[in-house]
Amino acid sequence: MNTPEPFDTLILGAGAAGMMCAAHAGARGGRVLVVDHAKAAGEKIRISGGGRCNFTNLFAGPANFLSNNPHFAKSALKRYTQYDFIDLVARYGIPTHEKTLGQLFCDTSAKDIVAMLLAEMAKVGAELRLNTSLRDITRTDAGFAATLEKDGVSRPVTARALVVACGGKSIPKMGATGFGYQIAEQFGLPLTDIRPALVPLTFGEDMMAGFTPMAGVATDARISCNGNAFDEAILFTHRGLSGPATLQISSFWREKAAITVNLMPHADVFQTLRAKRAENGRRNVGTVLGDLLPKRLAAHVAERAQTRGNIADMSDLALAALAKAITDWTLFPAGTEGYRTAEVTLGGVDTDALNSKTMEAKTVPGLYFIGEVVDVTGWLGGYNFQWAWSSGWAAGTAIAG
Repeated sequence: MNTPEPFDTLILGAGAAGMMCAAHAGARGGRVLVVDHAKAAGEKIRISGGGRCNFTNLFAGPANFLSNNPHFAKSALKRYTQYDFIDLVARYGIPTHEKTLGQLFCDTSAKDIVAMLLAEMAKVGAELRLNTSLRDITRTDAGFAATLEKDGVSRPVTARALVVACGGKSIPKMGATGFGYQIAEQFGLPLTDIRPALVPLTFGEDMMAGFTPMAGVATDARISCNGNAFDEAILFTHRGLSGPATLQISSFWREKAAITVNLMPHADVFQTLRAKRAENGRRNVGTVLGDLLPKRLAAHVAERAQTRGNIADMSDLALAALAKAITDWTLFPAGTEGYRTAEVTLGGVDTDALNSKTMEAKTVPGLYFIGEVVDVTGWLGGYNFQWAWSSGWAAGTAIAG
């Protein structure tokens, strides 16, 4: 029988959180092994942000995250901030730019971030094994014993610390499986409800009959749901609604809940319509709406509001009703596009079971959970990567210390 190969730390997952953790867990000479079933490290980093990786947000803070315990993320986010990661990126000479709303991207390629993290791992001698699966893991007096498999060959290893950084269920084509949740359950840690988040919303056939002609139309809007609202672009698709504002609100939407869409959130639409009537009352209402909204969307609004003829023929009461159709459009999504297109998984390992300073399981010494597998989910815009850096750093420094 093979003699187990000893490591100080075994990290499951070579994504953002796992690589960040490895770079710090080995800082004092501890032997670190990172394993992943994928053929390359950092695959989600590589495809993110259209290949340029929205790697953090200038405004990242606890208020930008969803969790059953909204206080849990505060410690890690405060001790390893977006500015710490920005400084790391700068030290590697990676050119970056702010796109919008504090979102920071690479100028050239997301591969620069992956290469940086691999270099940080190499500095501390962390070992990376790809195309490698975990076959079993058990608790021992000294820590953990695991069996790894690559190319049909099994290899036993041991480790004092085990870090679960294998993400959630989102984007299964990239290899996401939800395996981290199984490990949590194996060691008796509770899970919150999990669901796709930052995901397009879908609608029933009756609604889609009106949406289909607008497929491809994008416009700035405000979407509200359950007391939360986001002002960004929305995109009409053949399945329903997408775009940044839609993805943001999807994290707060639940089945059978309504969303409210304001197509002109920064204007007094009633007064705008009155001014249009005064300027040239003989213009068709649909034409006037085409001045304010994309033409296909304007046609849909006019049809939905049942307005025809010239704007001069519309009373103030009728203009107020039309303004309401633009600013207070209530929709009932049928569902979401699911994990296939979801950027993240909402929910995960219950934070009540973890130490907020170290990410260590309270009931299983030496077991850590970081990144997306934990019940901490960020807004769209670089926040989830910041949680990966902060939580990975928190666990890595705790292990090294």
